[in-house]
Amino acid sequence: MHRLSHTILLRVGGNKMYIVTAEEMYELDKLAMKEGGIDGRILMENAGSAIYEKLVNRVSKKDKIAVVVGGGNNGGDGFVIARYLKENGFTVHVLQLVADERIKGDALFHKELYMRAGNAVTYISSRDQFKAYLAEADVLVDAILGIGMNGEIREPIRTYIELINNSNLLTLSIDIPSGLPSNEGMHLDKVVRADITYTVEAWKQAFLCESFAKYCGVIETVDIGIPKAAYTSVKPTAKIWTSSSFRNSYPRREPYSYKGANGKGLIIGGNQNMPGAAMLSARAALRAGAGLLSVATVPENRGIIAAGCPEATYHILPNFTRLPDEDTIALFQTFDGIAIGMGMGRKESSSSFIQAIMEQTNVPLLIDADGLYHFKRNMQSGIRREGPIIITPHFGEMAMLTETTIEEVKRNPFALSRKLAERYNLHVVLKGKHTIITAPNGEQLVSNEGNPGLAKGGTGDVLSGILLTMIMQHEEILPALANGCFLHGKSAELLISEGKHSIYDVVASDIVDGLPFVFRTFLEA
Repeated sequence: MHRLSHTILLRVGGNKMYIVTAEEMYELDKLAMKEGGIDGRILMENAGSAIYEKLVNRVSKKDKIAVVVGGGNNGGDGFVIARYLKENGFTVHVLQLVADERIKGDALFHKELYMRAGNAVTYISSRDQFKAYLAEADVLVDAILGIGMNGEIREPIRTYIELINNSNLLTLSIDIPSGLPSNEGMHLDKVVRADITYTVEAWKQAFLCESFAKYCGVIETVDIGIPKAAYTSVKPTAKIWTSSSFRNSYPRREPYSYKGANGKGLIIGGNQNMPGAAMLSARAALRAGAGLLSVATVPENRGIIAAGCPEATYHILPNFTRLPDEDTIALFQTFDGIAIGMGMGRKESSSSFIQAIMEQTNVPLLIDADGLYHFKRNMQSGIRREGPIIITPHFGEMAMLTETTIEEVKRNPFALSRKLAERYNLHVVLKGKHTIITAPNGEQLVSNEGNPGLAKGGTGDVLSGILLTMIMQHEEILPALANGCFLHGKSAELLISEGKHSIYDVVASDIVDGLPFVFRTFLEA
C-alpha cells in the first residue's frame, strides 16, 4: 500500500474543539485520573480502541501491519492497537525500538496484556533488522515518541525515523508524528512524516503552525473520555471554529428587518493605481449582508468602483495625505464600522490620515493591507483610541509589525498574535492556512477553512469587506471575526468542491460570488 499525498486536512472529532500545548494535555490527563476517577490504563485502552476503530477504515486484512512502539504512553497506545488488530484477524508485527526496562507503568500493563494473548513482540536491535521488517510491511503504525518530545532525536531512534520516511509505507501516527514537538516555537530535528495522524482528545498546537503541519498529513481526533470539567479547569490555549460554531453564533435576520438594522459600513481606500482593492471589499461587504455601504476614495476611482459595485454610495476624498476635516470626521462617525487601508498606498504622509481616523472616531475600525504599514508608525508613537481596532495581517505584515521574520511568525503564530493583541489592545486576525484570531484579552480562535485558491491578490480585500459586515452585525467582535473567516474560507472550498472552479483559476471576485453557497449550505440546511 502506497502512502497518501501530504495535503494537510484536519477533521474535528467528538464534541471537543480545543487546541492544547503538551503541558495542557498532561494536565487534562491528570485531572481525568485524579478528579474524574479514570484509571490511566483505562484512558490508554480508550485511546487505543478509538484509534483502532478509525484505523481499520484505512487498511485491509491483506495488509501486513508493523506497529512500531517506543517507551511511554505512546508505545502503550500502540500495544492496545496491536491487540485489537490481532483479535480481529489482521497480520501484525509489533516492533519495539527501546529496551524492555523502558516500558513501564500503564504501557507495561498493556504490553503484558498483548503478550498474554499469545502475541509476540520483536525487539529491534539494528538498522538492518528494522529495514528488513519494513520491507515486508504494507502499513506502519508510528507509536514511538509522544507529545513531550523537544530537541535532538537520539540514536538509534533517529536512524529508525529516517528509515520510516524512506520506506514509502502508509504511515499512521498515534497522537502526534514521532519527533514533532506539541508546542509552537520548538526546534525540529527528525520527524516521522505521517500520512494520517490520529490525535488524542484535542489538536496539538504544533499542528496549526505552518512550519510543523506538513508532517501531520490528515489529522483525525479521537475522544477518550476526558470529562468536560477538566477542560473548564485547564482552559486550553485556543479553540477551533467549526461549522457548528458558525451556525450557533450567526445572527439570524428578522422578518421585519430593514437596511439600517443590518449595518451601515464605510470602506476607505483605493488610490488611482489600485481601485480594485476598495471595489472588492465593497462588493464583499454587501454580498455578506451589509445593509448600507459607502466607499470613501479619490475622485479618479468613483466611476470605476461604481461600475463594479452600483449598490454602494460614495464619499470623495481629495487624496489620502490631506487630513480629513471636521465635517468628514463627523460623517465617518455616523457609520457602524469602518475598514481602511485596501489599495491606499504607502506614502508616508498617509500615516497622519489613518491616525486622524483612528483617534477621532470611535466606531469599530478594521485596518488591512497598506493601512497596516501606516498603523505601525501609530503603534510606535502610542495608540490613542476609545473604540475597538481590528488588524488583519498576513505573515509578512505580521513580521513587519512585530519586527521579526516570516519564519519566526510561522513558528510562533499563537504567542506573537497574543503578545501583539494584549500589548496594544487589538483584535488580531493572522491570516494563513490556519487563521488565528486573537482578542485583546488573549483569547484565541482558529479558522482552518479555505484552500490554496485563496493565495491570490485581492482575496485579503474580500476578507476585509466580509469582516466589516460581520463586525457590524454581531454583538461580540471575536465570534464576528471567526464567522467572517469561515464565510471567506468556505466560499473558496465550495467553489472547488462543487466543480465551478479549481484552485488554479479561482480569483478574488469569485470568492465574493461564492458567499451565497455558504449561506445556503450552512444556515438554511
